Amino acid sequence: MRVNAYAASAAGQPLTPTTIERRDVGPRDVLIQIQYAGVCHSDIHTVNGDWGQQPFPVVPGHEIVGVVAVVGGEVTRHQVGDRVGVGCMVNSCRECVNCLNGDEQYCLNGMVGTYAGTDRDGTTTQGGYSTHVVVDADFVLTVPDGLEPAAAAPLLCAGITTYSPLRRWGAGPGKRVAVVGLGGLGHMAVKIAHAMGAEVTVLSQSLKKQEDGLRLGADHYYATSDPDTFEHLAGSFDLIINTVSAHIDITAHLGLLAVDGALVNVGAPAEPFSVHAMALIGGRRTFAGSMIGGIAETQEMLDFCAEHGIGSEIEVIAADQVNEAYERVLASDVRYRFVIDTSTLA
Repeated sequence: MRVNAYAASAAGQPLTPTTIERRDVGPRDVLIQIQYAGVCHSDIHTVNGDWGQQPFPVVPGHEIVGVVAVVGGEVTRHQVGDRVGVGCMVNSCRECVNCLNGDEQYCLNGMVGTYAGTDRDGTTTQGGYSTHVVVDADFVLTVPDGLEPAAAAPLLCAGITTYSPLRRWGAGPGKRVAVVGLGGLGHMAVKIAHAMGAEVTVLSQSLKKQEDGLRLGADHYYATSDPDTFEHLAGSFDLIINTVSAHIDITAHLGLLAVDGALVNVGAPAEPFSVHAMALIGGRRTFAGSMIGGIAETQEMLDFCAEHGIGSEIEVIAADQVNEAYERVLASDVRYRFVIDTSTLA
């Protein structure tokens, strides 16, 4: 079937209306009528060609919420009419040790991204800035009734990207967690860490979002542009989640960790970091990275968010506003996630 979409024809080009072809629904597939698609900074990196060679044209979007329209004959987990979600991947080998351990995002044979990936039939995957998508049922998530659909869409990337390291590094009562940046990822990290019971501090360049940070669940808020911040908070945190997709002084931030603390990077800047070894050695500290989460963990995250009433702070836009939205994301002029109403593509 051919469906309406928004695509970039080449690196750095604006997104424009188009139509794309979706594959026939196979026995293990689900056809989803998309309702909402979040705008992730990764979409912008991809459209701008920041991450190297990739196929164009590309339809971005890996924060997808919609309703099941058709199911294949072998599908049992989802039924027509179910509200479902699709995140950053739509397939993996399912045979390697990482897939078998529930870490499909680290598939040793390469997970299939929701867009700009090579699907099992050899075609290039196209994402959620469209009216419909066909996805293998094993990579379709159930969106609980307690989540508002538009606010749930960013959970499929921003939510799991922050939930996974918070869970893995033990955020909870008695743990001191800092979140670097209060943007699309950062505001979710604050909400989730607070719901987990941790003491939460926001580290942002300025104090202009302080009121928001405290409202979202932060206990403390500091400006990293103030040199006194790094002196005052030295050795303070068990875990720091760095959510920004721009350069920060990693060595300085490592100095904020207590002994055995960890700084986990989830933002993906185009340029490499520089780290002084003594910042790690001096406190038995860890500098780590984390990329989304496996399918089971993503479902766990959605259920956790439904239980705690957590959704993304969003601004819903029409599809023809997406290029303006990209400009505003780059200017940090969104609080805190744009979500496309895909009915405007009809």
